[in-house]
Amino acid sequence: MLRRVPLLGAAIGVVLALWLVAANDVGAVADAFGRVGLLGIVAVVLVRVAIIGLCGIAWARTVTGLAAVAAGPFVLLRFVREGVNVLLPVASVGGEVLGARLLTFWGVTGAASAAGILVDMFFQVVTQALFALTGVVLLSQLEGEQAATLTAWCAKGLVLSGIVLAAFFAVQRYGGAAYIERQVTVLARRFAAEGGTVPAGGGVQAALDAVWDLRRWLPLAQGFLLHLAAWFLGALEIWIALRCIGIEGVTFAEAVVLESLSQAIKSAAFPVPSGLGVQEGGFVLLGSLFGIDPHTALALSLVKRVPDVVLGVPALMAWQTIEARRGLMVKAPPAI
Repeated sequence: MLRRVPLLGAAIGVVLALWLVAANDVGAVADAFGRVGLLGIVAVVLVRVAIIGLCGIAWARTVTGLAAVAAGPFVLLRFVREGVNVLLPVASVGGEVLGARLLTFWGVTGAASAAGILVDMFFQVVTQALFALTGVVLLSQLEGEQAATLTAWCAKGLVLSGIVLAAFFAVQRYGGAAYIERQVTVLARRFAAEGGTVPAGGGVQAALDAVWDLRRWLPLAQGFLLHLAAWFLGALEIWIALRCIGIEGVTFAEAVVLESLSQAIKSAAFPVPSGLGVQEGGFVLLGSLFGIDPHTALALSLVKRVPDVVLGVPALMAWQTIEARRGLMVKAPPAI
């Protein structure tokens, strides 16, 4: 049943996206998208490359000193994680599971890989909450009932997110990872080749304790700040796209509001793969606060999806290449 949730989410997202397109002038959407131009698209893609690169390095910093792997594989696997999450019906978390598994191909144990991905996910979500909080603070400065209502709802959502994040941290930090450990150990035995550096105790909880060791505060802080920088860099995609479309009055602060809250809406709808339809609706809603018409908002969403495809397809190909090379490394059984 759970496997059908992403498929159901995808179906709902497609229906929502088609409704949004049908309810607006398709020609106007195409015209606004066309005004971005090739250079604008390239600029947005390059910004996305920088964002994914920062996130890959942030992931590497979480296990620095615990796994003898350079930052390169982490950046590569971060691209794979993104490609899986945005192009496959995996409810936005399949990429993380796959990334943890593929990391074991570089000699990292299943326990250390699982711990690293859990901490990386925690940093990513916490920094997104801070990014969204920035957007809410900026949004609260706008006049109008719609802005005030949206600000109130977003504030309530952030409070709920804070409770969930506190629980997530407690599970990792204070010995509550027993259930997770059992599940990941099963996956590790099935998929991962043992080897590399084994944290004391060899289990997920022991690996988490090693990652969260207070003596590692510097690499952890670096990973946290890199994720935070990546979120704010995402607002540059919005700013570039709107400037290219012809909305020259947009400020970077407005781009931060659009990016932070649209990402928050998309994350809240995590069962819908890649937020299909949800992202588009979010831009239409948020864009209206800044005088951006619906067809321009839809064009903006399409521009944001271009890097998903341009970078996601090669990422999926890289995944298959990694799997194939791993298969070649497995020794064939001796002939009888």
